[in-house]
Amino acid sequence: MEKIIVTGGIGYIGSHTVVEFQSAGFEVVIVDNLSNSDIKVLDGIKNITGKKPIFYKADVSDIHEIEEVFSKNKDAVAIVHFAAFKAVGESVQKPLMYYQNNIQGIINILSQMQKNGISNLVFSSSCTVYGQAKSLPVTEDSPILKAESPYGNTKKISEEIISDTLKSDDKLNVISLRYFNPIGAHHTAEIGELPIGIPNNLLPFLTQTAIGIREKLSVFGNDYNTHDGTAIRDYINVVDLAKAHVVSIQRLLEKKNLTNYEVFNIGTGKGTSVMEIVKTFEAVSGEKLNYQIAKRREGDIEQIWADTSKANEILGWKAQESLENTIKSAWEWEKRLAQRKVNK
Repeated sequence: MEKIIVTGGIGYIGSHTVVEFQSAGFEVVIVDNLSNSDIKVLDGIKNITGKKPIFYKADVSDIHEIEEVFSKNKDAVAIVHFAAFKAVGESVQKPLMYYQNNIQGIINILSQMQKNGISNLVFSSSCTVYGQAKSLPVTEDSPILKAESPYGNTKKISEEIISDTLKSDDKLNVISLRYFNPIGAHHTAEIGELPIGIPNNLLPFLTQTAIGIREKLSVFGNDYNTHDGTAIRDYINVVDLAKAHVVSIQRLLEKKNLTNYEVFNIGTGKGTSVMEIVKTFEAVSGEKLNYQIAKRREGDIEQIWADTSKANEILGWKAQESLENTIKSAWEWEKRLAQRKVNK
């Protein structure tokens, strides 16, 4: 059984990806500092797959902690690197915290891969590297523009660090997956998005509003140059996104027609506005949502969605789930969390 190290594997995308790796027959080692995740997620993973992954509480930005993990897992065949701070708004307020954590993290991972002879990495990147693209949909060849936030800039810089490292080391092979906007939860409602404190992302704030945790949802801006004035994103089901990591690792291990650095957009190929998300939620849940229009949020871009044809053709991957089913899964997860609180 081949071993994969997954940093940030208890987080939202990480936990769903761990499930997919275990379901595909890999042994998974999770590294997570629990700064934005809950250890109980391990139980959810076990409930779905029948197996609890190996877990190390460690911080990727702390070289001593990461050295220890790598020294005990030299037989790993690949790394999937999620661990990073990820909130656009928070990054505008605390840029140094984002640069220190996110940049040091990728440097430590690459250095430990070289030191321990682990050659394969899937890097968790973001469509934020495209900034406000001049033409849509964006392809992997679209210009990398000035980042709209420190968070986006950390992803851009991390990709540059990876590219520069690969020029100096032909033993390393890396795939960067540029995510669009992951939403939803596992269909079992065993795991899902679990924000600590006030959510930064649309869907958990929306579902928390619907269930009564938040008073109202703020829709940031209705004066954008879009069909209904609200911002447009490419919302992808988190399980579809997770599966892209499995096929990426399989590509790295097979090394068939592989170049040592490849980049793929991971989205649905369709743009959806914030207001369309609100209306779809109301339709699938039967709930009336309390929302208000607020001013635009600093660091946000107007609209973006993906051209995913490269991932479709080379990885053999395509988003499968409908927006309705994805939003329904997020609502089922929110109701499950509420039920857990009642049963405590």
